[in-house]
Amino acid sequence: MKRFGFALLSTLMISALFPYPALGDSMDIEAFRNRMVDQQIRKRGVEDTRVMNAMSQVPRHRFVPKGRVSEAYADHPLPIGEGQTISQPYIVALMTERLKLTGGERVLEIGTGSGYQAAILAEVAKEVFTMEIKKGLHERSTETLKSLKFNNIRTRHGDGYFGWEEFAPFDAIMITAAVNHIPPPLLKQLKNGGRLILPLGNPFHFQHLTLVTKKGEDYNVKQITGVLFVPMTGHAMDRSQ
Repeated sequence: MKRFGFALLSTLMISALFPYPALGDSMDIEAFRNRMVDQQIRKRGVEDTRVMNAMSQVPRHRFVPKGRVSEAYADHPLPIGEGQTISQPYIVALMTERLKLTGGERVLEIGTGSGYQAAILAEVAKEVFTMEIKKGLHERSTETLKSLKFNNIRTRHGDGYFGWEEFAPFDAIMITAAVNHIPPPLLKQLKNGGRLILPLGNPFHFQHLTLVTKKGEDYNVKQITGVLFVPMTGHAMDRSQ
């Protein structure tokens, strides 16, 4: 449920300077992943080595439709069905880095989509809990994650607006769909000192990638960059209208 940002303008410029070849049957997948990390992520300022290692290890091509495998490591989002997309690699890395995970955290993701972002989080956190409102995507992503033996990920079909209270509180929360307000249930399920990152703003226009840090009963809110994500559906959509 994810997508790209104003970062897209620089993305297109960099793509023009460093054209990304189509992947073929004999492709060296590891080399393409390493190139993705070097040219799309490291050169744009992502510095967390654990995040970059995760991006280098997780097979992104396993999370895209078969007809799009040749574009799996390209510098843009890709459609995955049901009106959703897998995010541009840079945005995945940026959102993950801003959570400042050290390895012992329990993270809630709202909007599983393809499962790729959950897989990246699982490489840098202790446990990942991910929710998807669209049943077809939930089933496909769950199957993909199980096939890749991500045993520290729990998946659930449901409206992520209300979080996953059974396993709360969480050290970090990531919302991967646009919403015009911060869902109160998710703030409640965030630990004191925890971080929540989301595309905040008009769900049908541009948003700001926003980092929320919980400080007791208060919250520190910081805008990071402009982005464009698909809208968060379910109760969030009802609140937006």
